[in-house]
Amino acid sequence: MGKKIAVLAVQGAFIEHERALAKLGCECIELRQGPDVEQPYDALVLPGGESTAQAKMLRELGMLDTLKSRVAAGLPVLGTCAGLILLAQNVEEGVPAAGDPNGPVAAGATAPGAIGTLPVTVRRNAYGRQLGSFRTIAPCAGLPGVPDGETADIPMTFIRAPFIKEAHESAKVLAHVDDRIVAVRSGNQLGVSFHPELDEDLRIHELLVSLI
Repeated sequence: MGKKIAVLAVQGAFIEHERALAKLGCECIELRQGPDVEQPYDALVLPGGESTAQAKMLRELGMLDTLKSRVAAGLPVLGTCAGLILLAQNVEEGVPAAGDPNGPVAAGATAPGAIGTLPVTVRRNAYGRQLGSFRTIAPCAGLPGVPDGETADIPMTFIRAPFIKEAHESAKVLAHVDDRIVAVRSGNQLGVSFHPELDEDLRIHELLVSLI
């Protein structure tokens, strides 16, 4: 029987994650309303999009506390771009994003992430607005089939992305781009600055499934 993966579907690029996971034989369910989070599922994906809007909707829809408790209890989770920001224990503002529901935020301001269970400090909008988007190929550790201590190159697509300013003691750094941390793992939590769902390479999603 395939694994059941919950994908947060209140805002952002969730459909692409569902397509990637379907290629791995997983069943996806969408979390759109408060009662949805009470279903049984084996892992969780927090997609890219607008982290401020996602956090606001998680609170308003009554989903946040349940998701936070499940992740803290060990539910495997993958946070990509905005999802990484939701997971981070500490979030530092970079370039303020146009259209944020809470208005402009001064660069350098810090606050906890909405879920706040991943032991990292993330700089939000670190690469600037849309013109800061780019694609590259970089080595990544910890992937399925890659021996400990070795890496494999994977494509990475960055869209108005954060980067991980600091990985705290229990977070293992998996990848750097231009000396900036862009992927980490802490227990069953995976956080990446980029959008693996926008490339054909499925190894980041395979890593999530391997944690179940």
